[in-house]
Amino acid sequence: MDLMRIFRHLLMTRWRVRKAFSVRVLSTIDSAIRESHRSHAGQVRFVVEGALDSSDLFDGLTARERAIDVFSQLRVWDTEDNNGILIYLLLADRDVEIVADRGINARVSGDEWEAVCRMMEAEFRRGKYQPGAIRGIEQVSALLKTHFPTRTPPREDLPSFPVVM
Repeated sequence: MDLMRIFRHLLMTRWRVRKAFSVRVLSTIDSAIRESHRSHAGQVRFVVEGALDSSDLFDGLTARERAIDVFSQLRVWDTEDNNGILIYLLLADRDVEIVADRGINARVSGDEWEAVCRMMEAEFRRGKYQPGAIRGIEQVSALLKTHFPTRTPPREDLPSFPVVM
């Protein structure tokens, strides 16, 4: 059991999450997602979770496992073209995970997603939450633009506003 991880999660307060991701930052992320949807047919969701609840934490749930749970809970998979993408940040761990629906996973490699995650994590470690999120959305959008070019009119199967859990 990783005691440092437990302390990070127990010390992650709602106030700290809101300080990093204020309403203004969330609105900027929403705008970036809306703008990105003009250049590709993918459906991007952005989720920030401050910390795991104690039962998940003590069970050793990983950020990846939690991201897959959130992907399902938010029904990111529920798009007509199987083109949903979840960008998930577990703030206490500063761990970013990208979960993509099967239509996108067939075209974009895990290494490409991992590069986006590592860049975002580096920004978040420096406390640059808004720039890190925006750069991540831009990089995801560039990959989607290549593999899922836009169509007219753009289809919005999922809401674009970020979720704070």
